[in-house]
Amino acid sequence: MSSDAPDEFRPDAGIAAEVKTARIEQEMEQSYIDYAMSVIAGRALPDVRDGLKPVHRRILYAMDQAGVTPRSSHRKSSSIVGETMGDYHPHGDSAIYDALARMAQDFSMRYPLVDGQGNFGSIDGDPPAAMRYTEARMSPIAEELLADIDKDTVDFQSNYDDRKQEPVVLPASFPNLLVNGSSGIAVGMSTNIPPHNLGEVIDATTHLIENPDCTVEDLMEFVQGPDFPTGANIVGRNAVHKAYKTGRGRIRVRAEFEVDDQGDNIVISELPYQENKARLIERIADDVNEGKIEGIRDLRDESDRDGIRVVVELKRGANPDVVKNQLLEHHLESTFGVINLALVDGQPRVLTLKETLTEYLKHRREVVRRRSEYELSEAEDRAHILEGRLKALDNIDDVVETIRNSESRDDAKAALRGETTVEVDGEPLPTFDFSEEQANHIVAMQLGSLTSMEAAEIEEEYEDVQATIERLNEILSDTSELDAVIESELEEIKEEYADERRTSFIEDTGTVTHEDLIAEEDVVVVVTEDDYIKRMSLDSFRAQHRGGKGIIGTDLKEGDRVSSVFVASTHDYLLYFTNHGQVYKLKTYQIPEMSRTARGKSAVNLLELDDGEEITAVVNTADIDEETDKYLTMATRNGYVKRTSVEKFQNILSTGIIATKLDEDDELADVEVTDGDHDLILASKEGMSIRFDEDDVRAMGRSARGVRGMKLEGDDELVGVAAVNEDLHNWVLTVTQNGYGKRTDIERYRRQSRNGKGLIDIKTNDRNGPVCAMETVGYGDHLFVMSESGQILRTPVEDISTVGRNTMGVIVMEMDPGDHVASVDVHQVGSDEVDAEAAESAEDEAADAADTDDADE
Repeated sequence: MSSDAPDEFRPDAGIAAEVKTARIEQEMEQSYIDYAMSVIAGRALPDVRDGLKPVHRRILYAMDQAGVTPRSSHRKSSSIVGETMGDYHPHGDSAIYDALARMAQDFSMRYPLVDGQGNFGSIDGDPPAAMRYTEARMSPIAEELLADIDKDTVDFQSNYDDRKQEPVVLPASFPNLLVNGSSGIAVGMSTNIPPHNLGEVIDATTHLIENPDCTVEDLMEFVQGPDFPTGANIVGRNAVHKAYKTGRGRIRVRAEFEVDDQGDNIVISELPYQENKARLIERIADDVNEGKIEGIRDLRDESDRDGIRVVVELKRGANPDVVKNQLLEHHLESTFGVINLALVDGQPRVLTLKETLTEYLKHRREVVRRRSEYELSEAEDRAHILEGRLKALDNIDDVVETIRNSESRDDAKAALRGETTVEVDGEPLPTFDFSEEQANHIVAMQLGSLTSMEAAEIEEEYEDVQATIERLNEILSDTSELDAVIESELEEIKEEYADERRTSFIEDTGTVTHEDLIAEEDVVVVVTEDDYIKRMSLDSFRAQHRGGKGIIGTDLKEGDRVSSVFVASTHDYLLYFTNHGQVYKLKTYQIPEMSRTARGKSAVNLLELDDGEEITAVVNTADIDEETDKYLTMATRNGYVKRTSVEKFQNILSTGIIATKLDEDDELADVEVTDGDHDLILASKEGMSIRFDEDDVRAMGRSARGVRGMKLEGDDELVGVAAVNEDLHNWVLTVTQNGYGKRTDIERYRRQSRNGKGLIDIKTNDRNGPVCAMETVGYGDHLFVMSESGQILRTPVEDISTVGRNTMGVIVMEMDPGDHVASVDVHQVGSDEVDAEAAESAEDEAADAADTDDADE
């Protein structure tokens, strides 16, 4: 059996000789690089010179070649796509149509390059209609990109099948890369260039022509920043400056919106660039339904051809500022990541603002130079023809005789060139030395051109052509003249197409924080002995006359009792002091907001409390003036008191920090903010009080125990400490556990030395019960009293009678059997100025009070 196989393998023979050995990693690397560069240069990245990707360039050139200009009628998009795909862009028709449609969208392009007719999509994300339904033609400004393309201004290359020629780049009479921007994803890199205002970019370009050594900062005086087709606002300028200086940056873009005159609606009129309006409204609605955004009753899209109008209807009583901040955090602000990446000499480069304009000017100078050379050649050719015509007119009789007596047209041309001689009756006619082009033109002349008027027109045209030649030579020999041409043409385009800026700048006040999303309002915070905590709006509790039962403030679980109540703003930081001497820090709005009948949330979910640790005092940091020295003055059950600078409490951990050292059988009772310039008053459970100078208690560290402030007898213990500021405080207000209390003029508490027994403040008999709280108060203050069972009474302090010390007082809050006052807080709601008449009335009331004060020291 015969076989064609060789007897042995020979690597140097046949096909084997063409096989080359290569390392696979090197081959993969090189092949991948070739593929990546093909995508980068052929599909994804724009050219810095005309700002176009190949698909856009080919669409515009195909339209130009087909005569689909602004002066023609619209043509079916399918026809344009077909010609582009068949002659220049051998890719899918959907990709070509998508690019064509985007160039027609006024919400995508700052200056659309295609004038579309039909449905080309919407800002709601609706896709364009099928290409068989839409029509298009070039927009006027697109013609400026193709201007003079027939004057050898740019290089051409063969199309994909070598049938036609296509431009490598368009002449681009304006810096389209910056004006319309670009976006694209290549292999391993991407570009995202925002659009700009045409007038600003041209002003910067002319400035660069006149001042080649200018800086990026100089150009920024002309180019304020991106100018998006959808308007909106750029937040701050720092990111824009960074993007222009480095080629990269992250620009925050915020929607344009306002609250209407009635304060019932938020109206959105402009959206961030590339934001889908329908999707935006859907996301807002989802967040409203899920409770992430509060205060919105309805959403309406009232947009029309005149512009965007999305109405956010607010609920009655909703705070518009809070709703605006909630919308800003999640929906009305986006980030545009600038990556100014473009092809420079076929290679991808990240460019600064100056580099982008410099590369464009290099291209434009080359275009104008090549155009001038082309026009110069045309003008010189025309001048040569005109010179021949003028010479022929000067010798018209001999020229006509020569042509008439020639055997043929070719003989006549040869005679005019002086190559042969024509004889008439044996006599030779004069010879000429016309060039071939001149001779051809003369032979083709019509008799009508021999009139004297035609001769004058030829003379005039010749002078104009000579002037043109002189001007073109001047442009080609002097770079400043060439730049002047570029500058003049840019100014003409600016005059024709520039418009007002759409995107504005607003001050960068920082990103929206969670606090911005919370309405700032006064709230009542309730804490129970089992450490349940919640907040309620202060408006839930209207002021009542003293002696009432109040209204329910919380629902307690069995065996639990209220331990404290206080009033604060939702934006205040609160310091929570516990019976173990620890202090924790928490924003008021972090406390869950609940109804009056709700139980609250366990504080261990908010504060990392130890077993048996209870909140005994709360200090509002809003009372701390940063411009003055402030102290936290603490009092313990066993009568100790100490002052510690608030600076020691700047960095409070989530697990809390030590506020004061306590003896084993002692607990922290109360904390007050003081300034070191006024007196302190301590109050005990058995109705004793002592007033002394704050300086009697030296400032100490957090780990100190303090000094004794008051001698206590028997089972007595301290219940409160208050600062005496006679500019703010007029009375000492004392409340007992059985709901009784009194107001006493502050002057009735004379100053003593600390560590004394003090004076009797109020009688603590069976009717009153032991003292629950003591506060210093003034005009306009409201008293909040909360019982252990959860009832809250709010009453003006002026409703409580002014009496002397060592008296019984009056009923403040009616208690149910077995119920007791748990906590008291004072809230200032009136004016800082004291009404003179009210003050006089109060002084008379105090003077009439029975003075039964004892001096038990």
